Amino acid sequence: MIRKFWLTGIVAAALAAGTLAGGPARAEDKPFIIVQSTTSTQNSGLFDAILPKFADASGIEVRVVAVGTGQALKNARNCDGDVLLVHAKPAEMKFVEEGYGTGRDDVMYNDFVIVGPKDDPAGIKGMKDAPKALSTIAGAKAPFASRGDDSGTNKKELALWTESDVDPKAASGSWYRETGSGMGATLNTAAGMNAYTMSDRATWIAFKNKADLEILVEGDPNLFNQYGVIPVNPEKCPNVKTKLGKTFIDWLIGPEGQKEIAAYTVDGQQLFYPNAKKEGS
Repeated sequence: MIRKFWLTGIVAAALAAGTLAGGPARAEDKPFIIVQSTTSTQNSGLFDAILPKFADASGIEVRVVAVGTGQALKNARNCDGDVLLVHAKPAEMKFVEEGYGTGRDDVMYNDFVIVGPKDDPAGIKGMKDAPKALSTIAGAKAPFASRGDDSGTNKKELALWTESDVDPKAASGSWYRETGSGMGATLNTAAGMNAYTMSDRATWIAFKNKADLEILVEGDPNLFNQYGVIPVNPEKCPNVKTKLGKTFIDWLIGPEGQKEIAAYTVDGQQLFYPNAKKEGS
């Protein structure tokens, strides 16, 4: 009889802990995917706004790894994710061409801006030519904070420096400072140094510590910022959650996801503009 009561107690405890079959589902048992994405989508608050809506609609949790685009691509090549959501199209297309992704869809866009101190020591305020503005900053040897992290923003910044015929890395450690950090941290550095930097507009709008910084250069078509989504190829990564990832991508580029992206604002300003379009269509 004592043994019977002892066993009954063990079973009850196991049921209470949800450790027996049929017990309460644990958080780790719920379906989820890993999305390798950018600091801009995270820092801007977009994911906090839209991912709960997707989870409610699908029952699938999205776990985001927010890093620079270059690192996100590297992580996905190492099979550390199911979906990529990044913003450096040439690098994205290379990822697909190498067989690591099964395709790529446009999702949304915004733009980059060059911000700097209100007193604007380099005199770039109002310029519409981003490479010329960077060249002017270099000529003035005015402090410039670069992410220096192979992110989509950093890739665009370096491309603009190339167009300006300036090699900023030759000045690394003097007026050109590479933070090796995300956009929010780099904006903090720029604010602390009273330096120029380039930011995606979404992170800039959501950024609270603007100090004496303001937007000085915007509106150049070269500053266009497109985001794309890519499913990781199961032929390269056998453990990828293909069906769950497709459910997320279909929602993101479908009417509901696009509506939620458009609806996300900070201080009344829209941060991202949906423009889902499949490659080749």
